[in-house]
Amino acid sequence: MIVVAHGSQSVCHTSGVQGVDMTEAHTFTAQDPIRVFLLDDHEVVRRGIADLLETEPDISVVGDAENVEHALVRAPAVRPHVAVLDVRLPDGDGISVCRDLRSRMPELAVLMLTSFDDEEALLDAIMAGASGYVLKQIKGSDLVSAVRTVASGQSMLDPATTARLMRSLRAEPAEAPALAPELAGLSPREREILTLIGDGLTNREIGKRLYLSEKTVKNHISRLLAKLGVQRRVQAAVLATHLEQPEPGDRPAPSALTPSRTAPERRCSVRTAESPGRRGPTAQPQCHRAAVHPPQRAERGRWPRQGRGDGGPGPAGCAR
Repeated sequence: MIVVAHGSQSVCHTSGVQGVDMTEAHTFTAQDPIRVFLLDDHEVVRRGIADLLETEPDISVVGDAENVEHALVRAPAVRPHVAVLDVRLPDGDGISVCRDLRSRMPELAVLMLTSFDDEEALLDAIMAGASGYVLKQIKGSDLVSAVRTVASGQSMLDPATTARLMRSLRAEPAEAPALAPELAGLSPREREILTLIGDGLTNREIGKRLYLSEKTVKNHISRLLAKLGVQRRVQAAVLATHLEQPEPGDRPAPSALTPSRTAPERRCSVRTAESPGRRGPTAQPQCHRAAVHPPQRAERGRWPRQGRGDGGPGPAGCAR
């Protein structure tokens, strides 16, 4: 690992992640190892990470959990230095767990470990107090370095996700898509939740759809209601439905492939048939209506009857 000094801060680089010094470094040894707590809903992932970290003399895995409920009970009991948390969980999300654990243990360093390369989740994790955000595609050696880095007070962020986040934050306002005035003050996450409110989803259903805890959804809804200037959820739902309705001039024209419901257009086709006693085929016109009735078959050379309003029977009724 290479450390480059920049004034009062230092930047450390590994092959997959980068970090910025946040506080004074703490030295861990085999006698005083880094105490790590793991949260992931997949047992094979927890065991794999635990086996990887336990091979290091200065790291000790002191506990793990498979869901939010167990993590909030077990982690404070073992007092870890570092908590490695999955972002998306069946009963909530690791970001809310990060926020709750750090409110109880301000000295805790949190490393978010996820399969999803999502810059908005990265921003939410930073705002919740996470010290690091890395992807599960990370190499084992880089994960070990990331744990040591956040334990020593540095920040460790996935470079690709961070670069995209910085580009989106630095983007000119003109580059952003045009939004309705009512939505201009909402964050992308709040707009997403507003759309789901308009679809009639409950807080729990929204949380499952977006991999957020119900409490996090409630916090987002409280903020978006305040920004929209409304007090009730039903008012936000009505507003969301109204904003999704297209303008009268924006309605697409009927497709040319869609049959018209007005009077069907007469058309005439020519059918060839061998006539007995003659050489070669003779042309016989066949009348039918388009996209209304299935073509009628002539029986024994007779033409199907047509109504009087259709021009009478036989070839004379054909529009040429």
